Amino acid sequence: MQNEYIRKGFIMQLLPDVELEYERRHDEIWPELVAVLKQHGGRNYSIFLDVNNQQLFAYVEIKDEQKWNEVANTDICKKWWLYMKELMKTNPDNSPMVTTLRSVFYMQ
Repeated sequence: MQNEYIRKGFIMQLLPDVELEYERRHDEIWPELVAVLKQHGGRNYSIFLDVNNQQLFAYVEIKDEQKWNEVANTDICKKWWLYMKELMKTNPDNSPMVTTLRSVFYMQ
């Protein structure tokens, strides 16, 4: 049986000494943002921290690339980016700087 979801992995970078605040904000993630992520086909979204270099590894499963990319155009996503901007490396539009990873192994 083929997996109907697309698996995405990516890396982001925290700024120094903000890991506890980053985690606190995600512990209190806005329900409206969670709803938008799910409405756009996201599930099994996890973020892991490498405490040695403050890198974040994120994993999410999505239904459709185009629909998932539309999250960035929502007001709640833009508001979240602005809220998180002071904690991580960001682009001029406040979105987090992301390095997309290519899948090289998968076991189901």
